[in-house]
Amino acid sequence: MTDFGGAIKKSENYDFAILGIPFDKKSCFQKGAAMGPDAIRQASTSQAINAWTELGVNLEQDTIMVDLGAIAAGEDYFALFPRIQEIVSEVVQKGAFPIVLGGDHSISYPVVKAMAKEIGTMDILHFDAHPDLYDHLYEDRYSHACPFARILEEGLVEQLVQVGIRAATAEHKKKATEYKAMMYEMKNLKEMPHLSFSHPLYVSFDMDVLDPAFAPGVSHHEPGGLSTRQVLEVIHSLEANIIGMDIVELNAPLDPSGRTAAAAVKILMEVAGKVVRNQKTKKR
Repeated sequence: MTDFGGAIKKSENYDFAILGIPFDKKSCFQKGAAMGPDAIRQASTSQAINAWTELGVNLEQDTIMVDLGAIAAGEDYFALFPRIQEIVSEVVQKGAFPIVLGGDHSISYPVVKAMAKEIGTMDILHFDAHPDLYDHLYEDRYSHACPFARILEEGLVEQLVQVGIRAATAEHKKKATEYKAMMYEMKNLKEMPHLSFSHPLYVSFDMDVLDPAFAPGVSHHEPGGLSTRQVLEVIHSLEANIIGMDIVELNAPLDPSGRTAAAAVKILMEVAGKVVRNQKTKKR
């Protein structure tokens, strides 16, 4: 069963929609991220986990979550791009929260483009070992190492905050300074930041933000990263109206133990739980 602890339902009306994008043609190193969506779903079985989150939300009872399946990715990024935008827009137009399972990080650009069109002014919280701010990588401006450069250049977000960075280049830092992006580098993190956002917030989560000890199933192992508990601390303390998220760069074949996929499920469910809890608090 791939049901996120029993939370997945069949319904035309829903609050959260899982959407898989099994695409890794923009990965510059080891392919395998295309298998990420299926690995996350398999790790979500209610035979192993339940639908309760640490903030006391029961996703099975307190909200409606559906799984829309996968977008047929194919080989061509530019053919995939509008399909991603169309489906994400449909989810947002329903008033629902898209949870996008990648795939490599290139998929975040069309997702954010669709979100910005529907939502308007918004911010991004980006968890990653890498800033993904290259102008191009190996002559490819749409590489998985470039999405946030494109997002900033197009003015799709008001504020970009990056957490967990530990592979920043001079080029990355120049781009971040130019667009006033905030970069929390691991070498400077003595404690986890408690972050507040004034605009609707999109969360983009690259699994390699976690130290390889916690997430070996990624293509680019970058030691010195966050623990799963530290990530959850940031999520639980967020002050923001979270309106969507993606989880990307899970290379399942590199982790036969399945613990990277388990971490992805945990993070996904805790973000969803945070959203539901925030909504309940507002109604009081």
